[in-house]
Amino acid sequence: MVIELTKRQEHILQIVKDDGPITGEHIAERLNLTRATLRPDLSILTMSGYLEARPRVGYFYAGRPASSVISERLHKLLVNDYKAVPIVVSESASAYDAIVTLFLEDVGTLFVVNQKGYLAGVISRKDLLRASLGNKTLEDVPVSIIMSRMPNIITCAPDETLYAAAKKLIDFQIDSLPVVRPSEEDPKQMELLGRVTKTTIAKAFVELGSEPKV
Repeated sequence: MVIELTKRQEHILQIVKDDGPITGEHIAERLNLTRATLRPDLSILTMSGYLEARPRVGYFYAGRPASSVISERLHKLLVNDYKAVPIVVSESASAYDAIVTLFLEDVGTLFVVNQKGYLAGVISRKDLLRASLGNKTLEDVPVSIIMSRMPNIITCAPDETLYAAAKKLIDFQIDSLPVVRPSEEDPKQMELLGRVTKTTIAKAFVELGSEPKV
């Protein structure tokens, strides 16, 4: 959570930036306030990481708190830079074909495309498990019968933030999102550009943590 500073707190930060180290008494004098009035603001700025306090020396500007920096960086990561190759099956494929593809590719979700290559549906492990529990031969069951169709498919766009995609995965309790954009030929059809999974989010998180400190 990023703390929203008051105007007075921002003014205090600017004073410390310009003249630090500086004592609380001197900051209070600059603002024409008593030390007691200023104490809550200084406590907030210190606890949130903006300022550092040293006995008999005063306050130093410590920079922005880590939570603020991390939040800002997370909101700059774009889906387009992290999306993976989508694993697809054709609309005419059978449930058996889908199960084989699922295991060979070691994924939890398949994306179904129509004859023109546009996104037609999404099929999950649960969908295939449900189909396998029936009495029908899986070779005779087309994926078009068991897949989820629009508008029941949760998607994301390449210019969305990875944070927004991660929130969709959590909010809708799903394992994968198709990355799509409307077709220029037919805006109602969606071109499949990639996929974002929980693994994608984990890799991005590890990458952020692995960057060298400067």
